[in-house]
Amino acid sequence: MKKYLEPIKFLLLLLLVAFLYGFASNRNSTIKTSDMNIIFNNGKNLFISYEKVNKLLIQNLAGLENQSKENINLNNVEQFLENNQMIEEAEIFQTINGVLGAVITQRTPVLRVANGLESHYYDEDGEKMPLSDNFSARIPLTTSIIEKDNCEDIILLANRIKNDEFLKKHIIGIQQIKGKSTNQFELKMRTGSQIVIFGDLKRMDKKIQNLKTFYQKTILDGSLKNYKTINLKFNDQVVCTKY
Repeated sequence: MKKYLEPIKFLLLLLLVAFLYGFASNRNSTIKTSDMNIIFNNGKNLFISYEKVNKLLIQNLAGLENQSKENINLNNVEQFLENNQMIEEAEIFQTINGVLGAVITQRTPVLRVANGLESHYYDEDGEKMPLSDNFSARIPLTTSIIEKDNCEDIILLANRIKNDEFLKKHIIGIQQIKGKSTNQFELKMRTGSQIVIFGDLKRMDKKIQNLKTFYQKTILDGSLKNYKTINLKFNDQVVCTKY
């Protein structure tokens, strides 16, 4: 009898596993979509609200309410959300309890365009992004007319400003001036009314370092207000004009 004991135990264990698997499968197949859990991956819900994402999910899942979990194509839901111009990436998941979750990565604006013809953001990848009723980004403004095939330079400069604490604090405007061979830029500063003639993006890091050094010195000695323009186009020097 003992020689049959181990096989019997093994058979019972297999039957138990099969029963639990079948029970779980049957239970999961009848789980209904219920609450939605929305998580913003890159900070607060600045440009698109929880309510808006929730509304988009409800809109996409219309007709699938209270359907079994297997009927929901999560890839389709992700694609639907990513079609929204405020959303860079969406990851959709569903828990074993039927709760639908969305991890949302918002797009990051680096430049605001307001030129009388159009009003929108450019994100860090150079894609147009609409203004938000939910939040206004504190980023440089341009009134230049930026052509689709000629936005690479200004987006590169805007990203450089976004990633530098000093520049992000002090620069409030960028103007793009079309040159014969390269784009030229002028910057508007938060402190004072000077125009910074930046020129093209050649030697960009050196120009930025010269600007920082000049500002730190003139703010310290109180002479910044005396200057009308600050020209960074020359090698290893800052050329200024006074009022």
